[in-house]
Amino acid sequence: MKVVAYYRVSTAQQGRSGLGLDAQRAAVARFAEGERLEVAGEFVEIETGKGSDALDRRPQLAAAMAQAALLGCPVIVAKLDRLSRDVAFISGLMAKRVPFVVAELGSDVDPFMLHLYAALAEKERRLISERTKAALAAAKARGVKLGNPNGAAAIRRAGKGTAAAVEALKAGADAHAQQLAPVIRHLQAEGYTSLTALAGALNERSMVTPRGGKWHPSSVRNLLHRLSECE
Repeated sequence: MKVVAYYRVSTAQQGRSGLGLDAQRAAVARFAEGERLEVAGEFVEIETGKGSDALDRRPQLAAAMAQAALLGCPVIVAKLDRLSRDVAFISGLMAKRVPFVVAELGSDVDPFMLHLYAALAEKERRLISERTKAALAAAKARGVKLGNPNGAAAIRRAGKGTAAAVEALKAGADAHAQQLAPVIRHLQAEGYTSLTALAGALNERSMVTPRGGKWHPSSVRNLLHRLSECE
């Protein structure tokens, strides 16, 4: 059976770098091979998945659906959120009478189940957003700033001093990481999974490093490592 593949990333930066696209292609290729499917076409979109009207802003998805309709075959995506996490949007797609296959969910998932999965994803996205806003508001209420311009340098200087000073500064760095934890979880849920993508998203949101500077993949790696140690 033929299928038409659709891949989506949320930002132009991800699109230019290929972040996320390679993983989606690999997932679809593995699934197609296992199910003996032939990928008859590929369409790539750089657009957010938010909003029930997203189809108007996603011509590549419309093109993928048109080709699938002509071939009489489904559109395949790696994960449901590559279509959307919005239930109304998924419902609108189902009304187009073009079948969809989600590699992550398997080939035997019917449209009703897709609605349920979309509802769960939408709720999870809303809860993550609410938790993120609440955590940032609580931090602001406590007078916490998300950046410490002298944090890393101070830790290096303290390394030459007392153990207590070093531990105090490390505790401050841990606190900074914990303040960013809900933001990181929110971004990861939105599809920012690579170090480069996370760094770009943090910079776009004016989040600063412990030194008060911009984020780079290496600093994001350090942040994630610190968060894993704090869990």
